[in-house]
Amino acid sequence: MRQTQLEQCNATADGHATRSNISGTAMSRRGFLAAATATTATVLASTVAARPAIARNFGPQAEPIRYPDPDIVVLDKRFKYKLGNAAIMRLHTGMQWAEGPAWNAVGRYLIWSDIPNNEQLRWSEEDGHVGRGFRSPSGNSNGNTFDFQGRQVACEHGERRVVRYEHNGQVTVLADSFDNKGLNAPNDIVVHPNDGSIWFTDPGYGALMEYEGHRHPSSADSVSPIQKEAIYRIDAQTGAITKVADQPFKPNGLCFSPDYRKLYVADTGNSHYPSEKNQIWVFDIDGAKLTNPRTFATMEFEGKSGSADGIRCDEDGNIWASAGWGGEGYDGVHIFAPDGVRIGQIRLPEICSNLCFGGAKRNRLFMTASQSLYAVYVETRGAHIT
Repeated sequence: MRQTQLEQCNATADGHATRSNISGTAMSRRGFLAAATATTATVLASTVAARPAIARNFGPQAEPIRYPDPDIVVLDKRFKYKLGNAAIMRLHTGMQWAEGPAWNAVGRYLIWSDIPNNEQLRWSEEDGHVGRGFRSPSGNSNGNTFDFQGRQVACEHGERRVVRYEHNGQVTVLADSFDNKGLNAPNDIVVHPNDGSIWFTDPGYGALMEYEGHRHPSSADSVSPIQKEAIYRIDAQTGAITKVADQPFKPNGLCFSPDYRKLYVADTGNSHYPSEKNQIWVFDIDGAKLTNPRTFATMEFEGKSGSADGIRCDEDGNIWASAGWGGEGYDGVHIFAPDGVRIGQIRLPEICSNLCFGGAKRNRLFMTASQSLYAVYVETRGAHIT
């Protein structure tokens, strides 16, 4: 590129590009990309409502997408995380219902669950290889994470329990009951670094359908098969299990704020409680307790209503929420600023179930979406290790 004459791409409302010459000005590649991204953000923020999702193929055999990716949508100028030269990629497909992505930084791989197929899969950053049967059977596992000793922790729908895979290959059952009754079907899980405590949700989907676990006999009479849906905490020292909240109707994905002083919880209660709204809750953390429950954000968007399933927080305190069941133009990922305002969107052709940050710099967003695994680089990092 000649320094005396640069071509700057200016995005138009329909996502195509026009070119204008800039004479006598030298611009670095970094500056060029920053300017292109900023221009795109301004245009998209003012035109997104009028522009539908584009017809598009994904995967290694797909036609190239013209940068900037039109399915990464800026809704608010605070969404400064779209890269002008990064595209959404489909890394793998063929699952029945993909869930629970978790990044292993030491091994440089991503694991996730295919709940109906009763297995966990692994994607290798080294060569993009996907290995099936990483754990098979997996107990119809859903949510996964790694603790601060590098051990995998998983929520099993089929066995209705939380387990930890030890370094020697043994399996430790961390929770399978509360108050002398079994759990419904643990769903998602996070680990607190200060005390090693494990926090998990128990909405019970695995006990409500044979497809994702084992339908409990009482599911014919109750949408909470064994006990009230709730959020639990496992003490790392004693193993004691305490119920910390039960306000959400179907507590699903959960994550901590960057400073670990708040807990965010996705509520998919509308799936079985029709009068309830799909929303994300936020709680204050007071030691081993949750206080001050309140609505952080709702999943209503442009006249459509879907739900958030998995959620993760970035280093700036934004919440990245998987979004599904709202239809084309809605499903994918919705990004909320710390004040609960929706500032960005990643549109996918499938219902997005869960997500996590990973990669060498923790700046790659991995998204499990129905039958596929997607990824995109963003200009931020995940707040936590997985």
